[in-house]
Amino acid sequence: MTQRSGVAAARASEADDVGARQSLYLPEHVGFLIRRAQQVHLAVWAEEVGQGLSNVQFGVLNVLRRTGGASQRELCDALDLDRSTVAGLVTRLEARGLVERARAATDRRRNLVQLTEAGSAELRRLVPHAAQVDASLTAGLSEEEHATLRRLLTRILDTHGHHAPDDV
Repeated sequence: MTQRSGVAAARASEADDVGARQSLYLPEHVGFLIRRAQQVHLAVWAEEVGQGLSNVQFGVLNVLRRTGGASQRELCDALDLDRSTVAGLVTRLEARGLVERARAATDRRRNLVQLTEAGSAELRRLVPHAAQVDASLTAGLSEEEHATLRRLLTRILDTHGHHAPDDV
């Protein structure tokens, strides 16, 4: 038996033991901790950035800056969001004048989403605040712990096929 399959077997046995109990001790349950961490992230985002732009809308602007423009499908892939969610995000950002849609010159069936000047200005304004959110969330961690946290979260995402491309 390999070390990896031995670990998997131990976790399966642990899961069987947990199944026999009537409840879990939530502070040791990874899903609970991830959900709570997301709640903290949203609270820190609201405090630092405000209610003007959500962290997901910021993600759209950030991807568009890094790519120079993207189709809605490419935004779906980069942000690991479904088509209807991205369509709604783009519609709201377009209504605020932060992005615009245009037909791709090379494929007239394809819409490209691009930042407007207002979108670029808003992104420049928000980048330091978004960086402060990250700093605030990890303030209690050493540099090594911060790197380990990123690595472990990335591994969880990769394991389940949800890691965003490196170029976003």
